[in-house]
Amino acid sequence: MASKSGLSFSLLTADQIEQSLDDLARLRIEVFADWPYLYDGDAAYEAQYLRNFAASPGAVVVAARDVNGAMVGAATGAPLSDHADEFAVPFARIGLDPDHFFYLAESVLLPEYRGQGAGRRFFEMREAAARAQGFEHAVFASVLRPDDHPAKPLNDHTLHAFWERLGYEPYSGLLAEFSWRDIGATAESLKPLQVWGRQL
Repeated sequence: MASKSGLSFSLLTADQIEQSLDDLARLRIEVFADWPYLYDGDAAYEAQYLRNFAASPGAVVVAARDVNGAMVGAATGAPLSDHADEFAVPFARIGLDPDHFFYLAESVLLPEYRGQGAGRRFFEMREAAARAQGFEHAVFASVLRPDDHPAKPLNDHTLHAFWERLGYEPYSGLLAEFSWRDIGATAESLKPLQVWGRQL
């Protein structure tokens, strides 16, 4: 499925997901090094995280490829109950059944391909996959950083308006926590993440 930007998009099958894990790890490490994630990528961690993700029978990957066939972006999703407990537990804590939610995990795209509609395509294709699996709600989580964080860019702008145009809104009081090592840090630290969602 090609776009006007020259990117093509495809929903990977289970076998193709296994074959794409190295590309996914590469993209996650490169894109998440930037604000607001500041993730100090670790190949061993990536291998374990992505193997766990791929083990979910409901896991999906939308791959974005350039005109030469190279994967330059990807977006993933899986049933929330199959994802990391750090995301499912807060739902159960406030009385929401994690089994009812499809979790939209990472959405990563190399900078030179942004602003050409890939973000919207990533959401649309994962939402369609979620509906096909019988889900009526999609959620994702965005990292929260303090306004006075020393690494915050002067021209920083959030994606809140984009997410709202797609029909998502933050779930009041629903925060997850996830741990990773920031660039320049010596150890992992917990980060709060705001959960956003919409009815499909």
